Amino acid sequence: MDYQYLGKSGLRVSRLCLGTMNFGTATDEKEAFRIMDAALDAGINFFDTANVYGGENAGLTESIIGKWFKQGGGRREKVVLGTKVYGSMHDVLDGPNDQSGLSAYKIRRHLEASLERLQTDHVELYQMHHIDPAVTWEELWGAFEIGISQGKIGYVGSSNFAAWQLAVAQGAAKNRHFLGLVSEQHKYNLNCRYAELEVLPAAKQLGIGIITWSPLDGGLLGRNALKKLPGSRSGDIAEKINAQRTQLEQFKSLCEELGKSQDTVSLAWQLANPAVTAPIIGPRTVEQLESAFAALETTLGPAALQRLDEIFPGPGGPAPQAYAW
Repeated sequence: MDYQYLGKSGLRVSRLCLGTMNFGTATDEKEAFRIMDAALDAGINFFDTANVYGGENAGLTESIIGKWFKQGGGRREKVVLGTKVYGSMHDVLDGPNDQSGLSAYKIRRHLEASLERLQTDHVELYQMHHIDPAVTWEELWGAFEIGISQGKIGYVGSSNFAAWQLAVAQGAAKNRHFLGLVSEQHKYNLNCRYAELEVLPAAKQLGIGIITWSPLDGGLLGRNALKKLPGSRSGDIAEKINAQRTQLEQFKSLCEELGKSQDTVSLAWQLANPAVTAPIIGPRTVEQLESAFAALETTLGPAALQRLDEIFPGPGGPAPQAYAW
């Protein structure tokens, strides 16, 4: 397993990040334990979760991870753990503040609740799940500074931020002589390359590591995508497949020429981008986890990368050069 610094921090994380969103919904507790053990054995030290994960039982995913930690064996000590705050936890005690958003009040309460479910006294990375334009950076950085000074938070990250919001956040942090953001979790894959316009260049300039979510675009770039038909449990994705069938068939043919699965090529393409710290993989089974490891041993040559650009055209590079002189 290769490791890389997370943004401008001195924290080293694995090039694959274990996403846990399926734990408690598509994946039961027993299989979730097997996946986390297998990930740790393979050298994946970076785990990502969120307080709202668990479907109708928000918090369930964190609780499963906490039970896994409780088994001991150095599990907690070996994991760089990231969780998130923003969404509603349907907590009657929050009253009118139980809604999506980021206030100092909410950050304090929800951090404490996450730590209790996770059965730990700290998280290495505490991430804002979304931007909240109603809250000032003075309030936000003040709340996170307290969490860090108490030893409950190691670093702060963001998710689903625009490039200009990253810049404002870092500027406000600099004025406070505060480290600021070390990571941005962003949607990025062969089929969704908007981040190349501004988010990726901004993150590189600002010292922010990019953690990508939905690297297979919800399964659209997976090995079995073309087998999904309307009327199946994946009806929504089947509609997308039908709309892009020619494109996806070209992608499949290229992968066959390379002797790799679509999953492997999709992840390897991301790992080849120096702006990407780690794609988040969200396996439902141990077998799915193990299949992702092939990407770590796959190097895509210039010809393959050019062909991928032809099949899945990006925006043309960073802004404004992508659309102006």
